[in-house]
Amino acid sequence: MKIAVIGTGYVGLVTGTCFAETGNEVTCVDIDARKVQKMQEGVVPIYEPGLEVMFKRNAEQGRLKFTTSYASAMQEAQIVFLALPTPPGEDGSADLSYILSAAETLAPFIRRYTVIVDKSTVPVGTSEKVSAAISKHADPTLFDVVSNPEFLREGVAVEDFMRPDRVVVGTKSSKARDIMSRLYAPFVRQGNPVLFMDERSAEMTKYAANAYLATRISFMNEIANLCERLGANVDYVRRGMGSDSRIGKRFLFPGIGYGGSCFPKDVQALALMAEQAEYDFRLVRTVMSVNHRQKTLLGQKMKNYFKGDLKGKKIAIWGLSFKPETDDIREAPSLDLIRELLSEGAEVHVFDPEAMDNVRALFGDQLIYGKDPYEVLKDADALAIVTEWQVFRTPDFERMLREMRAPVIFDGRNLYDVKDMAATEFYYDSIGRTI
Repeated sequence: MKIAVIGTGYVGLVTGTCFAETGNEVTCVDIDARKVQKMQEGVVPIYEPGLEVMFKRNAEQGRLKFTTSYASAMQEAQIVFLALPTPPGEDGSADLSYILSAAETLAPFIRRYTVIVDKSTVPVGTSEKVSAAISKHADPTLFDVVSNPEFLREGVAVEDFMRPDRVVVGTKSSKARDIMSRLYAPFVRQGNPVLFMDERSAEMTKYAANAYLATRISFMNEIANLCERLGANVDYVRRGMGSDSRIGKRFLFPGIGYGGSCFPKDVQALALMAEQAEYDFRLVRTVMSVNHRQKTLLGQKMKNYFKGDLKGKKIAIWGLSFKPETDDIREAPSLDLIRELLSEGAEVHVFDPEAMDNVRALFGDQLIYGKDPYEVLKDADALAIVTEWQVFRTPDFERMLREMRAPVIFDGRNLYDVKDMAATEFYYDSIGRTI
C-alpha cells in the first residue's frame, strides 16, 4: 500500500518505518526542512532501540521517504496517518491545532478515496472535527476518518508495533475497515486481535488504558510510602500482589512517579473531558495529585538526611530520561529533582546514557555533565538514582566508595537489594523498603 505519515515525531517515525518494513511505500511529511534533510541523509532524530537499523534499511531500499511537501506525499497515498503532537493547553485540554491544520492542508490533495487515520492521542469526538475540517476543501465521499490510537512503549516501541497485543480501529465505514484490515494483517498473524469499534470508543480506549496504568503506578507508590511508615517491605508486597492472576505483575514497581509524553497529559486530558461532561472523575484527579507528590519524594528524603541544608552539597544524579532506553525527558521526574536541588543551592552533576543533550538544552551550564557514571561521583555528598538504566544495576561499589565524599545513595528505582546494601558502608535509602 502507499501510505503518507504526517508528522515525524516519536509516533510518526516509528509508524512510518514499521509500515515500510512490511513492504508498504511510505512517505513521511514534516514542516521542519532541516529535520527532513537529516532524515533524507540517514540520520534518525530520536533514540529508540531497533529503529535505526530498520530506518536505514527501508530508506536505502526506497520504501521510506521524507518530504516537506503535502502534495508530493498525497499524490498516490491510499492511507494518511496524522501523527502530530497534541500538547496540553493551559487548562489541560489537548491542543488539536496541529492536527486540524494538517487536515485542512492535505484536504485539497484528495483526488481518490483515502483513509485518513488519527494516530495521535486525541479527545473523544476528534474524528468528527477532523472530518469537518477536511470537508471544507474535499468531497466527503472521497474519504473516511478513522481512529487508530497507538499503544507504543518508549524503549520497546518497534517491538510493540511489529507484534502488538491488539490493534484498535475506530470506524463505521466498511470500506475503511477492509483497508485497515489488510494494512495490519502482517502484524497480527499470531492471532492477536484487530478490534473494530466506533470512532469515539476507540478514542476513549487510549485514554482509559493510559489512565488505568497510571493509576496502578500511583497506587503502588502509595503502598510503598505506607510500607515505609509501617515497617513493611514493598518488594514482598508487590510479589504477593502480582502473583494473583486477577492483578498480574506489570506496572507494580514503585518509584518516584511516572513521566513521559503520554501518561501525564492523557490523565490530565481525561480529567478535563470528565469535567466538561459534568462528571466528577475523582479517581483520576487523585492519581495526578499522588504522582505530583511522588516526584518530590527523593528531594524530600535528601533534605531530611541533610537536615534541611543542601546548599553547597554536591549531588550526583544517575538517569535523566523518564524511563530507560529512550532519550525522552518530557515530564521526567529528574527535571523536578534537578530544579529542587538547584533552588536549594546544591551543585548538581548528572549522567544519562542517552538524554544528556536534551537536559543540556534545558539547563545549560547550571549542571555539570559527566562522561560516565563514575565521573559524576567524584567528591559527591550523595547519589540519586532516578532512571533504571541497565548500566546502573551492577556498579562497582568499591569504586563508588573511593570516588564519593560520603557513601550516600538515594535510590528512586529500588535497583539494589536492601539486605546486600545493609552489609556495605553505604547509607542506602530506597522506596518503600525495610530490611
